[in-house]
Amino acid sequence: MIRLKNDRQIAGIRASCKMLSAMYRELVPLVRPGVVTRDLDHWTRRWITAAGGVPAFLGYGSKKNPFPGALCVSINDEVIHGIPSKRKIAEGDLVSLDCGINLGGFISDQAVTVEAGKASDAARRLNAATRECLRLGLGAAKAGDRLLRISRAVETRAREGGYGVVTRYCGHGVGLEVHEDPQVPNVPRGPNPRLSGGLVIAVEPMITAGTGDVELLDDGWTVVTADGQLSAHWEHTLAVCGDRVEILTEEVG
Repeated sequence: MIRLKNDRQIAGIRASCKMLSAMYRELVPLVRPGVVTRDLDHWTRRWITAAGGVPAFLGYGSKKNPFPGALCVSINDEVIHGIPSKRKIAEGDLVSLDCGINLGGFISDQAVTVEAGKASDAARRLNAATRECLRLGLGAAKAGDRLLRISRAVETRAREGGYGVVTRYCGHGVGLEVHEDPQVPNVPRGPNPRLSGGLVIAVEPMITAGTGDVELLDDGWTVVTADGQLSAHWEHTLAVCGDRVEILTEEVG
């Protein structure tokens, strides 16, 4: 578990997160029917490089199978880690975007789910509920309290709406590496550390219209719902700064 130790580090991760949210504000309007997902990825690479950052996800993972994009683009039943390709976004698709920026060694992480064109009522309700899960999870994060309060808030909201919660994948520590301890599950199980000074975590509900069970595709990256039903994904990065919690990424979409 890595903790930020001084004001310079806090300023570094804060700047990285601000940059990432600024990128999303320009990217989200580009997500519309007919757009090729690979084009969104290329746009993202250019934007991050021009802003002075480095795409944190590009090449991440094992040497044998590094992630080939700067942007994860997961559509409909794809939960996370969708690989950008020649696929075109269709009318009504739920498009989950996940991206990170390395800015001088400080890494940000944020995800949003965009409704392309006119989405179905069911898709819009799922997306709104998932975003609400994130809001409530962030609201449950209090300096000095236990991490699983976040998880409990996320799961409670999802179950009340009749939705599934993905448990195989979850949020995580972030800041100096793309993935660090502790894990931040979307159900209250596992280690339950206190949220203390210098800790930076990504809270990311992954909520489904059906089962929370998932499968990994043969590409070694794309995670899909086991029953083929819709999924949505929202994420913010937060830091514990002394006796308060600061949400470092900003609202977009």
